[in-house]
Amino acid sequence: MNKFLPVVCIVLNLVCFSALAQTGKGKKDIAVIAYYAGNPNRLDSFVVEKLTHLIFCFGHLKGNRLDIGSARDSATIRKMVGLKSRNPGLKIILSLGGWGGCQTCSPVFTTAAGRKEFAKSVKEINDYFGTDGVDLDWEYPAIEGHPGHPFTPEDKPAFTKLVKRLRKELGKKHEISFAAGGFTSFIDSSIEWKKVMKKVDRVNLMSYDLVNGYTTKSGHHTPLYSTPEQKESTDHGVQMMLAAGVPASKIVVGAAFYARIFEVTDTLNNGLYRSGRFLKGLSYNRQADTLTAANGFIQYWDSTAGAPYSFNEKRKLMASYDNIRSVQLKIGYAIQHRLNGIMFWQLGEDTYKDGLLDAIDKTRRED
Repeated sequence: MNKFLPVVCIVLNLVCFSALAQTGKGKKDIAVIAYYAGNPNRLDSFVVEKLTHLIFCFGHLKGNRLDIGSARDSATIRKMVGLKSRNPGLKIILSLGGWGGCQTCSPVFTTAAGRKEFAKSVKEINDYFGTDGVDLDWEYPAIEGHPGHPFTPEDKPAFTKLVKRLRKELGKKHEISFAAGGFTSFIDSSIEWKKVMKKVDRVNLMSYDLVNGYTTKSGHHTPLYSTPEQKESTDHGVQMMLAAGVPASKIVVGAAFYARIFEVTDTLNNGLYRSGRFLKGLSYNRQADTLTAANGFIQYWDSTAGAPYSFNEKRKLMASYDNIRSVQLKIGYAIQHRLNGIMFWQLGEDTYKDGLLDAIDKTRRED
């Protein structure tokens, strides 16, 4: 035996142990987080054993309190909690807000009384349902979000105080996360990153809708990488957060289980980066029957962006989306960069079999 071999093995083992200690996660332990908004009965059709977290969407503010607004919403939460019989490790999280669902967040959360009462209600509702925490989906603190919703510079420090109040009320038993806009102005202006990240378990980066419903130009709405024509991307958002001091181990990247379809004004560049307008969304579970050659769509792959798209030249329709290949690249990116995991909007838009969740699960389990 080579006399240096034992020393080399010891060194290699120490390096490997150090890497695992720093990440705290192997491939199979990486978080897979699904948002869900829909009929409670459909949940039985999805393979929840492939999830680590399932987030109910959405609770809203009623006065200063978190409110679950209907009997159906309560039934959905109870259904989710019941899924723990199939997946005992599954965490069920209650989400506040969503696009258009946080109209009074700014006036409520910029007051100490509002934050205190809200945090108390979050604890009470989690205890009532037996759920595992809260996800804040305030779109957006300190910058313009949904048209007409108030925002103020005071939202930024108020968000920090809100998270601190929630942690004080919930203790270590419950998880706290929040959904972050994946675009530059949110990452620059909405969050006191170093203060907030000390108190939360993770941040769910909405690295989709990066070309949104108010656009005047088509583009990739959920690309992995930036291109010369489009700065906003998953990687761009991650790198900005890392530069702001966010631990990699608390960053979750986002995937879109839906397409955005744009109507463009010409046929140059197969409809990509052309003047136009957002037309409609399309669930992943409808894409195989809709974005087809028979319907005039040709599929393309942008190797720079790591993103697919389709174009209907006759109708001048360009579709941007995630597919099996791109979500596999995203989960691979999360593993490579030692991130917390991947999340997606939303489970109800996946297929019941051989869908995007299956692709994510297969990639994270590969040796």
